[in-house]
Amino acid sequence: MNSNDLQNLAQREREKQEAFRCRLLCCASTPCLSSGGTSVQNAINAAIKTRGLDADVQIVATGCMGPCSRGPVVTVQEKDKPDIVYQGVTPEIAEQIVEAHVLGSQPPPDAALPADMPFMTKQHKVVLSNCGIVDPELLDDYLAHDGYRALDKVLHEMTPEEVCNEIIQSGLRGRGGAGYPAGVKWDLVRKAASDKKYVVANGDEGDPGAYMDRALMESDPHRILEGMAIAGYAVGAEQGFLYVRGEYPIAAQRIEKAIRAAERRGLLGSRILETNFNFRIDVRIGAGAFVCGEETALMQSIMGRRGQPVPRPPFPAQSGLWGKPTLINNVETFGNIVPVIQQGAAWFSATGTAKSKGTKVFALAGKVTNTGLIEVPMGMTLREIVYDIGGGIPENLAFKAAQTGGPSGGCIPAEHLDTPMDYESLKSLGSIMGSGGLIVMDEQSCMVDVAKYFMDFCADESCGKCVPCRVGTVEMHRILDRISQGRATLDDLQTLRELCELVRDTSLCGLGQSAPNPVLSTLRYFLDEYIAHIEEHRCPAGVCTMESPPVANEPVEGIPVIT
Repeated sequence: MNSNDLQNLAQREREKQEAFRCRLLCCASTPCLSSGGTSVQNAINAAIKTRGLDADVQIVATGCMGPCSRGPVVTVQEKDKPDIVYQGVTPEIAEQIVEAHVLGSQPPPDAALPADMPFMTKQHKVVLSNCGIVDPELLDDYLAHDGYRALDKVLHEMTPEEVCNEIIQSGLRGRGGAGYPAGVKWDLVRKAASDKKYVVANGDEGDPGAYMDRALMESDPHRILEGMAIAGYAVGAEQGFLYVRGEYPIAAQRIEKAIRAAERRGLLGSRILETNFNFRIDVRIGAGAFVCGEETALMQSIMGRRGQPVPRPPFPAQSGLWGKPTLINNVETFGNIVPVIQQGAAWFSATGTAKSKGTKVFALAGKVTNTGLIEVPMGMTLREIVYDIGGGIPENLAFKAAQTGGPSGGCIPAEHLDTPMDYESLKSLGSIMGSGGLIVMDEQSCMVDVAKYFMDFCADESCGKCVPCRVGTVEMHRILDRISQGRATLDDLQTLRELCELVRDTSLCGLGQSAPNPVLSTLRYFLDEYIAHIEEHRCPAGVCTMESPPVANEPVEGIPVIT
């Protein structure tokens, strides 16, 4: 395939889609499938066939559309009319949708989302621009939306150095958590002298409540593959690996299918787009270890070894897979590459803040009216996300905190609701951006219990290689457990602080180094709740079950009663 073939295939698919009078986009991402999406799509297919409307209506199984808690979701596209998004679609409602938009009957009442719903209108989709629109299992649909045009551009119009400079100028930072400048990392790998180099996409997100990477892999797999291929060209690599979390079977299947389709068309493999550039991508499935989200542990896993971190330096850019220079980026980072190349660095950097450019994808979850997948400009305030896009707190309860960054992040209290969501602002509050999990808590949440939950997670997921993480997280959880039961003292609180600092400063990898963050942030902003548990023997939120403390002369096991 050459550049002309690419354009011709794209034009042919666009004409095919425009020939239909109506297109019904059925969400086939994990949230909608788990709530009955398959039966909805089957009902629509049956309704179309029964009425002989195959030539008039196209049914498309797409990826995530965003409002996951309102699934199954179906979007109706008609010529010269705005799209209509239906929520909570059942097989019965699906049949009514067909009759309303194809046969002219009345639409189902109260099923359509409001056109001016802030959840939809206040987003700015760049990475997710194709999600919910294209069929993730149909290469031609991706081509119809300018797919692989960015790869064609770099292969025929740009040098590897120019590609790296474009990414640097865009200001794109790694979306996996640390926020390291992506272009700088690319250039380091490009300049490394080696006979072989590798590109790795990290799709092993394990934060509780986070599913940004899963949604992107399920919804727009070719966007990731194209970004990886561009990276391969820029750094001089001919082999890529996409590491998919083991709990993401649909994402893995769609990625595999997309790779095979791209290879058949000459968009991956040998002599891509009739150039001398060769690049192959293989999928590696993780076994569910949270620590494999850390880049050195991930590389160990890819090489067939036990998924444990190794000391740095050397960094992967100098010595990674099999001792060769390796570029590792998060899946969402690769999802940004195509728009940067297509639209230019200046266009990309026009969105966001001075030091945090572009947009960020969040999985909005917890005690908020509208939960789901969102993409907003860097710098949008937490208040806008929670109260405008999220629709506020249910039952008119008060906002208490938002957890960002998962077990590695921290809790942001109500007093900082107007904080811009960017790397620097979150760091100043004792939290991190992380991969994009955003969990909202209301006044009925106990912050001691929240800290205990995340510490239990970190202790369970520790690989055990270094003592500070292996032992320290367990001890911190024990102290938090005593506090939640009303059996702790103020000395325990001091010990907890010291342990947090010790684990943070001496652990080998990012898991242990960031594990104390939820504890430290809750101690910083919700110290009164800790004191209430310890001194007043009560849980202000009514969540923790408090034990009755021993009173004077009450028998205690192992201690004789003094009369």
